Amino acid sequence: MSARHPGSTPQFAVVVPTLGRPSLAGTLRALAEAGRPRPSRIVLVDDRPARECGPLPVEVPEELAPLVEVVPGAAAGPAAARNVGWRAVEEEWIAFLDDDVLPGERWTQRLVADLTAAGQDTAGSQGRITVPLPEHRAPTDWERNTAGLAEARWITADMAYRRAALEAVGGFDERFRRAFREDADLALRLLDAGWRLVEGERHTVHPVRPADRWVSVRAQRGNADDVLMNRIHGPGWWRRAGADRGRLPRHAAVTAAAGAALAGLAAGHRRTAAVLGGLWLLGTGEFLRARLRPGPRTLDESLTMLLTSPLIPPAATFHWARGRLRPVPEEGAPNIRSAPRTRGAPGSHGARTAQQSYSTGSREVRA
Repeated sequence: MSARHPGSTPQFAVVVPTLGRPSLAGTLRALAEAGRPRPSRIVLVDDRPARECGPLPVEVPEELAPLVEVVPGAAAGPAAARNVGWRAVEEEWIAFLDDDVLPGERWTQRLVADLTAAGQDTAGSQGRITVPLPEHRAPTDWERNTAGLAEARWITADMAYRRAALEAVGGFDERFRRAFREDADLALRLLDAGWRLVEGERHTVHPVRPADRWVSVRAQRGNADDVLMNRIHGPGWWRRAGADRGRLPRHAAVTAAAGAALAGLAAGHRRTAAVLGGLWLLGTGEFLRARLRPGPRTLDESLTMLLTSPLIPPAATFHWARGRLRPVPEEGAPNIRSAPRTRGAPGSHGARTAQQSYSTGSREVRA
């Protein structure tokens, strides 16, 4: 690819990893409504498992249809899917979007302005994220966690990267199998390599996706990724990434108290078990109050907090321990090669090679 001449418009492609969720149609409609200039191409990385390899269930707006290409991922997580996407294009810049965001008014025009303003030492430009919250009531625990995306650094809900920078560091690290920390890892590696990251002026809305009662418990899997981040970047990565360290030390202490109380009870030490059980109850009660205090104190939300608050500390501790005990995969784990590009209607690609699915879209967040 030839270098861009000074003053010329930067060429960019849009890459969206997806599992075919209904929200993808909204993302594409918003991208169409954003107007011109259009991307050179729009790559949808269909990362569903092989057993779900029928046509991608999405209606592409007519004005975008000539630009849309569908390529198969390998059901190996969002980091691998994004690598497939950016390696399938040749443009100078790759703008990554999640499949549940809504690019804002004149998004493409503002993206081009952001990229034009980027110096040659700039690796990436981040969009400004807004998370709409209900106006008639206090947000739920899940809505508050999602709202944290508006302050997060370098999230790929809307993040454009220069191709040369991605090539220089090998792209996303595919050892991160969830939508959690893979973007922070890439950003820190680029900063370590001497690149700059900037915030642009374009705007993207990230709605709160629907979630069931147990989403906060499942999100504790991210503690294993924090262990991997610590091994790769050292203990100071939290500060550099602007990440919230969460309540893991408290969760571990509460879990230890519960385990010791059960062990004491089994050994017949009832008084010791009672004291330790009281500590567990105090810790769990404090956590429950902290989650209930902001509201809304509806029956359903209160029930969710009551059911999940005792489960989160042991879940967080388990996944942290799993991350500590699990052997670290080899550095620079094999990246999945991009498949031959297929231009045209969604769903026109071939079979996959792996079975594991992932959760894309809203970042996994932890209590």
